[in-house]
Amino acid sequence: MSTQTRPQQPRPKKPAAKLFGPAAMSFPTWAYALFFFIIPLALIVFYSFGYKPDQFTAIATDRLSFGRYPEAMSASFVSTFAATLRISLLGTLLCLIIALPFAYWLAIKVAPARRSLALALVMVPFWTNFLVRTLGWQIMLSPDGFLSNWLQGLGLLDGPLDILYTRMAVQIGVVYNYLPLMILPLFVAIDASGKKLREASYDLGAGKVKTFMRVTLPMAMPGVVSGCLLVFIPLNGDYVTATVLGGASGSMVGQLIANQFNTAQNWAVGAAMAMILIISTLAVVGVGFALLKLGQAITAKLNSVPLHDGRA
Repeated sequence: MSTQTRPQQPRPKKPAAKLFGPAAMSFPTWAYALFFFIIPLALIVFYSFGYKPDQFTAIATDRLSFGRYPEAMSASFVSTFAATLRISLLGTLLCLIIALPFAYWLAIKVAPARRSLALALVMVPFWTNFLVRTLGWQIMLSPDGFLSNWLQGLGLLDGPLDILYTRMAVQIGVVYNYLPLMILPLFVAIDASGKKLREASYDLGAGKVKTFMRVTLPMAMPGVVSGCLLVFIPLNGDYVTATVLGGASGSMVGQLIANQFNTAQNWAVGAAMAMILIISTLAVVGVGFALLKLGQAITAKLNSVPLHDGRA
């Protein structure tokens, strides 16, 4: 009688096991991406090829065409889009200039026992409602507000402060609202940039500035890129800050898109404007990455020291 046993073949998993197995752990991720990103974006793309059939109907899609895109590129849209791009680029640059020394101080100079408190002070205003924070700046920048009275009291202004409902007020508001999104990735990158490498740089005779430029900043570059993306992309589509602080003279392209959907009831033109904004934002981000890669390549080329017979 043979005692040899057949190798057991793995049993095929039942559909229920696949559904509720380890793959189900990723369900929240792909469900969130599907329902809150892919489907809304697909609807925007689809509606941008539609049209407004009459004054009582917002959208019709029985005849698809690219006709709404030239209609969306009106003179007012182009000028507002250019202003939005200036505000976004300048806001991202200002956030980086303010956040970089603060994140460096927080990651290196502040004692570890006090970092949690400092981070909480950064994050607590960020957890406050976005609209409430912006309304606070509306009160602050009003002609009879605290800042105006304080500057007049110091003799720095002859009359009331007159920057509310201008692009300068929008610029101040966006820098304040998006600054924590720049500080946090910079803090994480600088904190992980290597204390031993900085100490080795000091031991080799480099000063604080040279160590920062040659060691800390290059190693923190991923945080710089992440922070710039986290600030620039949502800032391009900001609607609340421009509405509360900008008024008519400080409008951004997000307001034009919202007006097409809510006031003009022309969803096709609004969707075409949104697609132009998305594509333009991705193009600017792509150009930024290309310039970053080019700068890194040039820096690596300049820093490389050719060796001749084993000597520099």
